[in-house]
Amino acid sequence: MASLVSSPFTLPITKADQKQLFLHSFLPKKLTTTNKSVLRVSAAIGNGLFTQTTPEVRRIVPDNIQGLPTVKIVYVVLEAQYQSSLSAAVRELNSKNRNASFEVVGYLVEELRDESTYKTFCKDLEDANVFIGSLIFVEELAQKIKSAVEKERDRLDAVLVFPSMPEVMRLNKLGSFSMSQLGQSKSPFFQLFKRKKQSSAGFADSMLKLVRTLPKVLKYLPSDKAQDARLYILSLQFWLGGSPENLQNFLKMISGSYVPALKGTTIEYAEPVLFLDSGIWHPLAPCMYDDVKEYLNWYGTRRDANEKLKDPKAPVIGLILQRSHIVTGDESHYVAVIMELEARGAKVIPIFAGGLDFSGPVERFLVDPISKKPFVNSVVSLTGFALVGGPARQDHPRAIEALMKLNVPYIVALPLVFQTTEEWLNSTLGLHPIQVALQVALPELDGGMEPIVFSGRDPRTGKEITCSSQEGGAALHKSDSMSSWTNKRLAITVFSFPPDKGNVGTAAYLNVFSSIFSVLKDLQKDGYNVEGLPETSEALIEDILHDKEAQFSSPNLNIAYKMGIREYQNLTPYASALEESWGKPPGNLNTDGENLLVYGKQYGNVFIGVQPTFGYEGDPMRLLFSKSASPHHGFAAYYSFVEKIFKADAVLHFGTHGSLEFMPGKQVGMSDVCYPDSLIGNVPNVYYYAANNPSEATIAKRRSYANTISYLTPPAENAGLYKGLKQLSELISSYQSLKDTGRGPQIVSSIISTAKQCNLDKDVSLPEEGEELSAKERDLVVGKVYSKIMEIESRLLPCGLHVIGEPPSALEAVATLVNIAALDRPEEEISSLPAILAATVGRNIEDVYRGSDKGILKDVELLRQITEASRGAITAFVEKTTNKKGQVVDVSDKLSSIFGFGVNEPWVDYLSSTKFYNADRNKLRKLFGFLGECLKLVVADNELGSLKQALEGSYVEPGPGGDPIRNPKVLPTGKNIHALDPQAIPTTAAMQSAKVVVSRLLERQKVENGGKYPETVALVLWGTDNIKTYGESLAQVLWMIGVMPVADTFGRVNKVEPVSLEELGRPRIDVVVNCSGVFRDLFINQMNLIDSAVKMVAELDEPEDQNYVKKHATEQAKTLGIGVREAATRVFSNASGSYSSNINLAVENSSWNDEKQLQDMYLSRKSFAFDCDAPGAGMTEKRQVFEMALSTADATFQNLDSSEISLTDVSHYFDSDPTNLVQNLRKDGKKPSAYIADTTTANAQVRTLSETVRLDARTKLLNPKWYEGMLSSGYEGVREIEKRLTNTVGWSATSGQVDNWVYEEANSTFIEDEAMLNRLMNTNPNSFRKLVQTFLEANGRGYWDTSAENIEKLRQLYSEVEDKIEGIDR
Repeated sequence: MASLVSSPFTLPITKADQKQLFLHSFLPKKLTTTNKSVLRVSAAIGNGLFTQTTPEVRRIVPDNIQGLPTVKIVYVVLEAQYQSSLSAAVRELNSKNRNASFEVVGYLVEELRDESTYKTFCKDLEDANVFIGSLIFVEELAQKIKSAVEKERDRLDAVLVFPSMPEVMRLNKLGSFSMSQLGQSKSPFFQLFKRKKQSSAGFADSMLKLVRTLPKVLKYLPSDKAQDARLYILSLQFWLGGSPENLQNFLKMISGSYVPALKGTTIEYAEPVLFLDSGIWHPLAPCMYDDVKEYLNWYGTRRDANEKLKDPKAPVIGLILQRSHIVTGDESHYVAVIMELEARGAKVIPIFAGGLDFSGPVERFLVDPISKKPFVNSVVSLTGFALVGGPARQDHPRAIEALMKLNVPYIVALPLVFQTTEEWLNSTLGLHPIQVALQVALPELDGGMEPIVFSGRDPRTGKEITCSSQEGGAALHKSDSMSSWTNKRLAITVFSFPPDKGNVGTAAYLNVFSSIFSVLKDLQKDGYNVEGLPETSEALIEDILHDKEAQFSSPNLNIAYKMGIREYQNLTPYASALEESWGKPPGNLNTDGENLLVYGKQYGNVFIGVQPTFGYEGDPMRLLFSKSASPHHGFAAYYSFVEKIFKADAVLHFGTHGSLEFMPGKQVGMSDVCYPDSLIGNVPNVYYYAANNPSEATIAKRRSYANTISYLTPPAENAGLYKGLKQLSELISSYQSLKDTGRGPQIVSSIISTAKQCNLDKDVSLPEEGEELSAKERDLVVGKVYSKIMEIESRLLPCGLHVIGEPPSALEAVATLVNIAALDRPEEEISSLPAILAATVGRNIEDVYRGSDKGILKDVELLRQITEASRGAITAFVEKTTNKKGQVVDVSDKLSSIFGFGVNEPWVDYLSSTKFYNADRNKLRKLFGFLGECLKLVVADNELGSLKQALEGSYVEPGPGGDPIRNPKVLPTGKNIHALDPQAIPTTAAMQSAKVVVSRLLERQKVENGGKYPETVALVLWGTDNIKTYGESLAQVLWMIGVMPVADTFGRVNKVEPVSLEELGRPRIDVVVNCSGVFRDLFINQMNLIDSAVKMVAELDEPEDQNYVKKHATEQAKTLGIGVREAATRVFSNASGSYSSNINLAVENSSWNDEKQLQDMYLSRKSFAFDCDAPGAGMTEKRQVFEMALSTADATFQNLDSSEISLTDVSHYFDSDPTNLVQNLRKDGKKPSAYIADTTTANAQVRTLSETVRLDARTKLLNPKWYEGMLSSGYEGVREIEKRLTNTVGWSATSGQVDNWVYEEANSTFIEDEAMLNRLMNTNPNSFRKLVQTFLEANGRGYWDTSAENIEKLRQLYSEVEDKIEGIDR
């Protein structure tokens, strides 16, 4: 298991540390094979749910020979820790047989998903006397429990519900005491549920305070009501006290007081034995402590302590435990972790709390009150819950505040809650989705890391059993108290994708080698040993690629280590498991035929290594059939070298992203046979990740245990205009000033011919040259062309590549601020700058956007003026806060002087000379106050600081990832990046945006489809997009089928309701949803939501011409001979643990024969369905249903939601595009319309795919501003240009929507221009060769029709650059 760069100490590696595949010793013998694929394929058994445990193991039926009255108790709990304690209490009561016999049966909340179990539960309630519920927080199950108990509530003698959702709490009934008013202001318990302004873990802690004080007060009140309330509070005390004795007395008290058959019988019971609410507990200590000094005194006098524990320098680990496990006696998993840590020489301070807020105990017991320094070197939470709020409502700011005071690494390990150990081991999904939401996603928001499963559940007794001795390793690993952290060994890992020397150091938006150089220089300043580091980043590139002649004379990278086969097998315990996929080592990748080769170079204590690639990029058959495949021997050898030969104290994965975290294994909750877990071993993993990619960062966090530190994407700039586009802009200006003179028609005909030369006739319908036009028609033509070039000019693009530790200059920040200012922020009562300016001239900005889109000349012109005024006002504001070098200085001081009195604000000064001089000053002041805060964040730099914190074993502050324009809280970068609570989406705002986009999409399709709605839309859901937009594309799917999400009391979305056809005003559109592998991993709850929504809609009693979901599902059910629910399967993705359709790999490596082969790849890898009726079964192959559903698609659809990633920037978009495939599947062979929604600006657009590809080409690949920006980064810049061209070919292959002129213009820009050609060839010959090859391939595959001279020149160039690379001088 990965571990932390945590506390400053080193421990000897014991045998237990050696990686063994020991977890599977629990399983029947046939599963203990090392052949991993056997373990991966197994899905959930039985009912397709996550747990097959049965309430029968919790049923006790008394013999009752003496004919005593029987009291039947039915209980439902979240976790099983009460099972053994309650069973022991009932057995003890029955053995005494004094007044009554007790029958008991218990259910775990999760078991009630199973219909037959739920029926048994309802049956059990029919003759029960007492119902008990606790911690019921899963909404759909809470509803089931509520409806079952409600039916019996009046008949039951007592209903006791302890902290749960309000609707379940309202079931409480004890004599005259009830909570039916709960949640209404007149209820005394209302206060417990109110959202409090001050930080608190909600009602559970308020309840605990009541529990302590109320019984004393109520004792003296005469009324029955007060006595009943007192007994409820006593019940809660007994329950929270959890021991068998407490539960015996609890059952005696309730049955004696409320069961009619026992009326008149005096049943003696003792008062509850109270345990501390929070304190320190150790299995060997004589008592619980509520004073850390007393505990440490006891610890220091222990006679059983080994020598290592007596060492004053021994590391100290803080453990956070759940009180209920301690008091119920279900604590063997805690004992095991404590003993393991102590055996390895670490002292422990195990703290617990009874409520759901652990932040107080953390501050009280783990921080020295006098010195304010922590007592501990790292903290491990064994509860699995968020630090504040447990499974209910969380308070992350409060948790972060407490953890910042501690400033040590914070690990959240996982006890299995909803599955038994065996069920988890056999599952391809790993952890249950509800547990992922509650116990992985929420702790990540606190900065929790390393979600290692450390204990499982015994299906018989319900007790927790330890299943990972590695948890100790995770808290304890590698750092040295004797020496400073500057002596640590660091393995920096870079990526090379696709495999080629020209691609070494691939990472999204990052200049990798300049960044590594900057990081190492900084570490060197702090005394870090980087002996032999070259003087420049260029020299560093040459060193890694080989020697001085690297770029030309050698096909190989620098070899850092040769690993013999025997050594490899000794160092890599799982090596034999890789042979099924790759044969005997060394195989044919990263090898010289005898040894496995590790590429890279060492400088002092730093090794810079190149991560091997997946390995099957070049093999079309493997790409086609590998549902998922193991890493190859070279990949495994690399990580064995890093951990066991170089002996890294930490590995730093440099940039977004590598392949380690995407290797096969469980989706979340790795076991020791999952490849990411095996590969990372025990090495702490720090990972620089792009701030705008929280979804893949989260995969790295969960599957490779990474501390993900965000870096900034390059500052965005406006694309601007060039060549013919610039000329067009000038012609339009002349037209506006001269249109009423006789020159108007002449200028319009120049505009038309120039627009055609620029290929704008594909985007704007232009009249024939020389055609007579009226003045109105002329205005409309000019307006449409103007609107198009404005769209090109103002499109945002990241220029150049980011270097770690180099924040943007102030002027580079202007475009970012302009875009931040363009969005309304109603939650902060901030109006957008365009809206404020439009209002000044009496217009609504939305109307201006609409008019401009239609090409109405005056609206296009007004929008241009608003855009210019916005840029000018913000530039004036930024200039006020910069020095002569253009750097932002003392932002806070400068801002306070601007916001002082008597000075005209710079934006007001600027606007006073425009038509917007009258703009609302209060709104402007509020907006610029907000922009001032954003400017501070944009220029702040903590990327290097956070890396050092991680290496020192300090806490790195967590923060959201996403788009800084939508959510400035993403800044400053250098945070431990996290996603969001997966149950919080889609938000209401996302739903609003989705409605706008869906109506524009359907309107556009109607216009292009003879006035008919599309019957089916095939679309893609991406992880990152849904995090950035809080679920907009997810909301689009729901709105297409005509349903609305419904949030529960805690704002979590787990169910939907249909919108009536009248309200919808159109038919329900069928959907085929292709989820990316990352979306599948992060948002399985939402897949459940969509699947249940589609199936619900398919079963509605509605006419088929108004409900296309029903129409198609009914037809498909008949054809396939299956039920309508199964035929309505619409949510697809890869098999669990596998990612992408591999079309991108095939295109990038040119390893495909024809388009049919690409389509087969898509179908074979993407046809795995999610089924809400059997969520535990994981992803099951349903290719027939998938093909039939796709064959009805009239349109394909994807979303673009932030400016820095567009269609040709990454290969993911075409990898998921089914446009050509749908055409082949449709009976009529008709090509579906392909659309892209662009919500990157406030003016959301729905364009066709071909329009978007053209826009992309004009603003990036063919735009001098973009390619010069890239080339300023040198070696990496050439690769970026080549990548855009390759991705363009990808679009030709999957959709056929790329115009010939795009390739023609690219050829004249990069190949016909002799100076440019030489620059590219000399800067990165390997990437230039790939560029030339891609041009030849585009022509060879029929995507680019060009002259024979062009092709001949490209062939010659190819031979020339090939010779140069091979070092041949002809």
